[in-house]
Amino acid sequence: MTDTDRRSFLTRSAGALAGLSILPSDIFAFDFRSAGPRVAIIGAGRQGRAIMGELGKTEGVEIVALCDVDERRLQAGLRRTSNAQGFGSVVELLEGAGALDAVFIATPTHTHRQVAQACIAAGVNVYCEAPMEATIEDAAALARAARSSGAIFQVGLDARSNPVYQLARSFFRSDAVRDLVSVHAQHHRKTSWRTPASDPAREKALNWVLDPQVSLGLPGEWGTHQFDTVCWFTGRYPVSVRGTGSIRLHNDGRELADTIQCSLLFDRGEAMSYNATLANSYGGRFETLFGTNAAIKLAGTHAWMFKEADAPTQGWEVYANRQQFHNDEGITLIAGATKLAEQGKLQEGVGLPHPPLYYALGDFLKSVTEGAEVVCTADEGYRSTVVGICAARAVRTGEEVTIDDSLLSLG
Repeated sequence: MTDTDRRSFLTRSAGALAGLSILPSDIFAFDFRSAGPRVAIIGAGRQGRAIMGELGKTEGVEIVALCDVDERRLQAGLRRTSNAQGFGSVVELLEGAGALDAVFIATPTHTHRQVAQACIAAGVNVYCEAPMEATIEDAAALARAARSSGAIFQVGLDARSNPVYQLARSFFRSDAVRDLVSVHAQHHRKTSWRTPASDPAREKALNWVLDPQVSLGLPGEWGTHQFDTVCWFTGRYPVSVRGTGSIRLHNDGRELADTIQCSLLFDRGEAMSYNATLANSYGGRFETLFGTNAAIKLAGTHAWMFKEADAPTQGWEVYANRQQFHNDEGITLIAGATKLAEQGKLQEGVGLPHPPLYYALGDFLKSVTEGAEVVCTADEGYRSTVVGICAARAVRTGEEVTIDDSLLSLG
């Protein structure tokens, strides 16, 4: 093999394994023009609008209906779409929207079961945001209903669809990371979580996420997603969780903590520390898995691997894209790098061109239109929802909560 051939080979290996730059928008882009799926969005709040925005980037998807019980939100959502019908209830939607290929449910967590089961009963394929429900009983009932139906059901735990995370997971499950030592994750975003409204009844409805009677708070609403990432990477679920929380900034009468810390213990002795706060934005959202050969840091559209000095080299590292973090140097992990290397585009920046939600929605529609395997089933979504519910309980009570196998099993 000549030096040129060897260099090309190692560059391709680097692309396949680790070195990565920004993905041109045509890589990992979804196109459903041949299928033309007709879809509806149930829930026109923040997450519903995000779903609307990402579907708007996806070729061939027709948003034919929007549903929300709040008339003002419904009308605001309709202004963002073209030719969509508006409905004030799920019953009206299912009766009046005509044939639907799929619905996307982005209603308050504690309403997911009622909404999703109505759609499943009507034979409509369902994308349900996570967590699946606010109680273990309701989450289990929804998961069983989804399992027994003929409808496609995907839970919105979008790390599983993220191309960068998929690549990082392949590293984690190889000798590149080796034995797991510990995990640290956080979600920091300075915001109030409160939506102002002049009508007290409307304000209560809009701010359900602050209501301790129905909301799982930070451990459930945010933590469930990050707990799922770790469970998906490791193939295991924690056996117990401890937690604490307090109000550090938003002294506005709320009862749910605006800052929390959790410690989740796994069966082989590894621990995951998790911090979330509405009082500070530093560091944003990420997960870091520490192994004996390397650490992997995941941050939405980006991921890096930090190799230990005594970790074996595999040849591709010399060609990998690198980034300095204080005293550490990270190898940038980029999905689709083999294609980029072949096109001579390997060094065009860093990161995914779309947010993780885009890929989760696209994967779901591939299941609907092409029969592709569901990336996050009701069973998988249920188990991670249980972890989030147990973490919320630990924060609320200040006591250790055991996560028995019986809780994670649907029988």
